Parts: sequence; structure tokens; C-alpha cells
Amino acid sequence: MWHDGFEEPLNIFLRVVRRIVPVKGGELVPVLLATTYGFCILLSYNILRPVRDEISAADRGNLEILWTVVFLVMVFVAVPLYSAAVSRMSRSVFIPLANRFFAANLLIFFGCLYLLPDSARPWIDRVYYVWTSVFALFVVTVFWGFIVDLFGSEQGKRVFGFIAVGASLGGIVGSVVVVQLADLLPVFLLLVIATAPLEVAARLAREMHRRSGGADVPLRAEESTKIEGTAFSGIKVVFSSPYLRNIALFITLMTFSSTILYYQQADLMRVHFPGDREASRTFLAAINMAVQTITLFTQFLVTAHFIRKFGVGISLAFIPIVACFGFLSLGIYPTLIVFVIVQVLYRAGRYAVAKPSREVLFTQVGREERYKSKSFIDAAVYRGGDLGSAWIYAGLTSLGLSLGAIALVAVPVAAAWAGTGLVLGKMHKQQVAEGGEKAGVAAA
Repeated sequence: MWHDGFEEPLNIFLRVVRRIVPVKGGELVPVLLATTYGFCILLSYNILRPVRDEISAADRGNLEILWTVVFLVMVFVAVPLYSAAVSRMSRSVFIPLANRFFAANLLIFFGCLYLLPDSARPWIDRVYYVWTSVFALFVVTVFWGFIVDLFGSEQGKRVFGFIAVGASLGGIVGSVVVVQLADLLPVFLLLVIATAPLEVAARLAREMHRRSGGADVPLRAEESTKIEGTAFSGIKVVFSSPYLRNIALFITLMTFSSTILYYQQADLMRVHFPGDREASRTFLAAINMAVQTITLFTQFLVTAHFIRKFGVGISLAFIPIVACFGFLSLGIYPTLIVFVIVQVLYRAGRYAVAKPSREVLFTQVGREERYKSKSFIDAAVYRGGDLGSAWIYAGLTSLGLSLGAIALVAVPVAAAWAGTGLVLGKMHKQQVAEGGEKAGVAAA
């Protein structure tokens, strides 16, 4: 048969995965499917991200306004539509539908860029920036919401790190695609390329749902009852649960650190690559590739063992501590090379350690919190934190603070972020001890 030549390499690969990733029973195939799903999502996003970041550097004066629009779209459009969809549709329907919706949007952008005159480009850029920011959180939230609905808490500590490896591989390949094609293709063709992995992701989600609930497949079946509540009910649950409130606080403090670095990146791009959008896009794609490469090796070799050995709390606090030292370094040496080192280590640590650890937290809540409250936290709270931090950054710069001084202001915020991570770790441990899948609500 044609596949005989691949059988031995495949068996070697599976043996290596089993040795490194602590899978049990029939978990291997579902974990590999989930990992491939993550690969497709982040491949698409990392093709789109350098285009968005280059727009932010070129349109720096309007960035706070753009982030305000992003927040309003998240709160009043994206989250209500998503919550309404999960209340009315099976996950086997709305998850593929979400991916295909965004793929269709990309084709619309392609048509606008191709057909409309150059004078419309600034407004197309701004709409695209807002759309990509929604896409970045919404599609990734759909992915992780689906994963935590399939896997339990004990499984998550063992396999979420490896599942995140797929996302890192997707990030690397996406960055390579941009670097290699930036000089060869017009930017709007990148948008078309990004639609293909979204369609593959939609098909993978349906296949994983089909496999769930089987006797030999350790994936949680979808509950027969619908997720109750209105489009805004997930918001109420967040504010009534101490567990979910602390997750929201953790996200808010994280966004402050991330926003400070993002704005400093935009300012440094404007200084070092004035008017050269192509060079700026390529440089940012190279940073993304470095981040994803470091993330990949960390997730593959370290993450699962780190979370199991030190627990969720230490894992959540680790990156905020890195951020503290990073901001101190930027405060003393506010140069481009120091910034790149801090940004790469910070983002790699967030993706490799903090993100899988954070997703483990949601395995100990009910389905309404897993989908509706998670979407509100990951979308509206995330972008609300971005928005507030953006205006704080604007206020600090208006007061005449330099890049280094603003970095020093961020140090105590990062320390508070680390403390919140430790508190969440203790709360999660208590939830697991109590053994309640509805722990998020029970804590209220």
C-alpha cells in the first residue's frame, strides 16, 4: 500500500509522543486531533497578525480609538452573538460555523482590497484591525472552550501543554509563510491563504465531537440539555463567583503588562522603521517566529511536567514574575534589543506555561461558565483590560514619561498579577478537592 513507507516513521513518532506526553488509555488520538486543531487556528492567526501589527504601527495616533471600538464590538456584538449561538446549537454545529464565518469575512476583505480604490485603504485597514482583534480572541476562545469541554481537570494538567504545541507549530509556520511571501505576494493574498486552515479546523472539531462519549474514547460527551440563560447570563455568573472573578482579575492584570509591551513595540517600530511597512511587517513576523519556536520546545518538553510538579498556582505566577524582571530591565535599558528579548520571553512564557495553566482552571466549572462566562472573560474582560491599559499608557506618555519610566510603572502591576495567580492556584486546588464540576457556581 502507498502508506506502508510511512508506517514506521509514524510508529516512531507515536512512541516519542507517548514517552514525552503522559497520555493514558485511548487519549493519544484525541490529543493529536486537538493538537492539529490548535495548529490550524494559530497558523491562520499568525498569517494575519503581522499585517494587523504593521497597521497599528502605521496608524499609531488612532490606536486608542481602535481599541475602544474593539471593546465595544466585543461587548455588544461578539459576546452576545456567541452566547446566543451556544444556547441554541450543538457544539458540533456552532464551532465549525464560527471558523467558517471568519473565513468568509477574510474573503470579503480580499474583495474590498482588490476592488476598492487605494483611497479606501486606510479605512479598510482600520476595519481589518478591529476584525482581527476580535478574531484573535474569539476563534482561540472557541478552540479552548471546546477543548476544556472535552477533557477533564486531571487530563488537562497532563495534555494541555502538548495540545498547545500544535498552536506553537501553527504560529511558526504562519510566521514563516509571512516572511517568505511578504516580498512575493500582495498583502490581500495572505488573507485568502489564511482561510484554508480555518476550514480544516472546522472539520477537525466535528470529528472530535463525533468521537466523544465512546466507551474507548476518554472525551466528555456533550450534555443533552441546552446551555441555559440569555446572551448576557455568562456576565452575571462571572461577577457572582469568587473563582471566576479572580480569573477575570488575572486576565485584567495580564492585559496591562501585555498592552504596555504592545504600545512600546508600536512606538519602537515607528522610530526604527519609519514609513517602511514591509520591513516592519517582516521584523514583526520574525519576532513571532522566535516566540513560537521557544514556545514549542517549552511546551513539548517542559509544560506538562512543570504544571504537574509545581501546580497550577506556581505555573500561573511564573510569567508575571518574568514580567517583573523584564520591566525592570526595560526601565534601566530601554533599547530595541532589550525590548525584543523581553517581548520574546514574555510572550513565549504566556503561550507555553500561563495559557495551558489558565485553561485548566475552566475544567472545574459547569458548561455555562465553560462557554458563556469563558467567552466573556476571554473576549470582553480581555479587551476591556486592553482598552483601559491603552488609555493609561496614553495618559502616562502625555505626562512626559519615557519608555523606561513607563516600564517601571508596570513592575508593581506585574507583582500583583503574580499574587493573583497564586490565589487562583489555591482556589483551583480546593475546587478539585471538593470534586464539583459546578465548582464555579458553587463558590458563589
